[in-house]
Amino acid sequence: MQQESDWAAYVAQMELVLGVTLDDARRAELLTQFTRIAGMAAPLMAFPLDERLEVAGVYHP
Repeated sequence: MQQESDWAAYVAQMELVLGVTLDDARRAELLTQFTRIAGMAAPLMAFPLDERLEVAGVYHP
């Protein structure tokens, strides 16, 4: 399943959650960086994994 991310909506939501206000230039740069990072991650996320692989353990102190 391929999912397209709406980075503009994500940035707007994070501005609200974190209580910060970005100017248009900073917002545009964040969108550029998120798009670039998503592009680099796409091949890794598309790599098929064997369903029989065990998930990582969970640490309980």
